[in-house]
Amino acid sequence: MDYSGLLPAQPLPPTERAGVYRAIFTRRDTRGEFLPDSIPDELLSRILLAAHHAPSVGFMQPWSFIIIRDTGTRRQVHDAFLKAHAEAELLFPEPLRNTYRGLKLEGIMEAPVNICVVCDRDRAGPAVIGRTHIRAMDLYSTACAVQNLWLAARAEGLGVGWVSIFDNGTVQRILNIPKRIVPIAYLCVGQVKGYHDRPELEKAGWRDRLSIGSLVHFEEWGRQDAHADIITQLVRDERDAREHRWAANCPS
Repeated sequence: MDYSGLLPAQPLPPTERAGVYRAIFTRRDTRGEFLPDSIPDELLSRILLAAHHAPSVGFMQPWSFIIIRDTGTRRQVHDAFLKAHAEAELLFPEPLRNTYRGLKLEGIMEAPVNICVVCDRDRAGPAVIGRTHIRAMDLYSTACAVQNLWLAARAEGLGVGWVSIFDNGTVQRILNIPKRIVPIAYLCVGQVKGYHDRPELEKAGWRDRLSIGSLVHFEEWGRQDAHADIITQLVRDERDAREHRWAANCPS
């Protein structure tokens, strides 16, 4: 096998590694912290390029990005959110409805830029390496592009909020998206006042973060060894992350 042209397989320098982990651990779903300031084109370009360099099965690159700045268009999407938000409220038991009503769940009008990330399921043709048996791999690949964009935005000091409470077909019509193209994520993007130290839903008591130690299995589902060294390490790392010691695993 020809290994020429390979980049060196070495860890990033400690400060760069710490930056990657810090972006991961402090990324937040932003809703009520947006500032009205515009996003410079060069900054928007960087985060879109990061999204485009996400991994994709079969190198299909199924994503496209619709950038929405127009107030009228955003208002139509916001109206679709309000309708779905009222419908969703009724799905929760009564004790939770008051909490649900009090949550800020979107920043469509506050964020200066909205980005709809879509998936063209036909872009790479009918047979794609890696998608021959799991058809949804193109959808999963597009979700990787969303994560890349989100982490790049955090590294740039931007906030991103993913809005998923609306009828996808309605947003598809508003944005004139062809029927064969699937909307994956509607993102609100902009400068922010700051980031919550913990996810908002966690702070609001809606749901606690699960312990990573309970989510790891060995060799097959259901085999868990509480005394395994990796579990001890995971619990320690989880504590460090929660206490904002992002560089704990980045020794020089």
